[in-house]
Amino acid sequence: MKYSIILPVRNGGRYVEECVQSILSQTYTDFNLIVLDNCSSDGTREWIKTIQDERVILLTADHPLSMEDSWERIIAIEKNEYITVIGHDDILYPNFLTTIDDLIIQNPKASLYLTHFDLIDLNGKLIRPCKPMQAVYTGDELLKGILTNTVDIMGTGYVMRSRDYDAVGGIPVKYPNLLYADFELWVNMANISFEVVSPASCFAFRMHQSTAHSAKDSSLHTAMNLWIDQLSVLKISSEKMQKVIQKYGAEFLAFYCRGFSHRLLRTSIYHRDGMTVSRMIEQTKLWAKKIGLENHYHPQKVFSIKLAAMIDSNSFLRTAFLLWKRLYPKSLIKK
Repeated sequence: MKYSIILPVRNGGRYVEECVQSILSQTYTDFNLIVLDNCSSDGTREWIKTIQDERVILLTADHPLSMEDSWERIIAIEKNEYITVIGHDDILYPNFLTTIDDLIIQNPKASLYLTHFDLIDLNGKLIRPCKPMQAVYTGDELLKGILTNTVDIMGTGYVMRSRDYDAVGGIPVKYPNLLYADFELWVNMANISFEVVSPASCFAFRMHQSTAHSAKDSSLHTAMNLWIDQLSVLKISSEKMQKVIQKYGAEFLAFYCRGFSHRLLRTSIYHRDGMTVSRMIEQTKLWAKKIGLENHYHPQKVFSIKLAAMIDSNSFLRTAFLLWKRLYPKSLIKK
């Protein structure tokens, strides 16, 4: 077989059946489905066992694993020549593998393959198509897309050679809850050669409350610190990477700083692990210094960040803001 579709799952609930059925309905049939069950207790494992299809392989952990440890198993398992990983609530359209196979035939030297895709809600309704992507990305071009937030980066949908995935160490499980781990993985994969993208929309990514929004502040900051460390490594890896980080790194940090300042304002002071908007701004300045951008990064000049710091420093304004957010959930502070 040519492809392995890998499905890590723990308690897939009502979505896993739709996901698996979408995989087994591919018009291109030369693949297997490897289900990495992480001790599901909701009947997911038992349902998988009822599937009468020799392409389905079920591998169950012998004890409950963290998300990071569960995904780390991908390195060790036997895989076909090409792999893709899918979330248990995402959907492959019937032409996904056919489209990918055509991409590979037309671009045999590429190291990463992707199609356009749809973002859907919990009920499968279209939220929006993904942001338009160019046909080819080098590693530095993909990094630019990440730093400028002009591409939608997801864990589902990317196809790569198994040997390349293993060679880069797989998804970097050092990131708590795998936050920003996909940034590092896809840039590393595109860096081997280049990424090619089909204009056809061939899968759907289901939008829940994002891991970034639901994660603890400490996990989010740890993950960001690790991503900044990776940017430091990329900066010295090539002149092209250095130019991208130099030109767009401050924009990325400002985007993060703005988003996290608003997140803090929506969180009671008693549930922040001691973090304030002012302290968070100072932390992003240290990150800017780590990647050599201390003279280019000025968050205090961004109006919404400056306003957030002012509100957060005043107990009355902070309380009034929380009340406003309960009454009017849409963002009060614009970008």
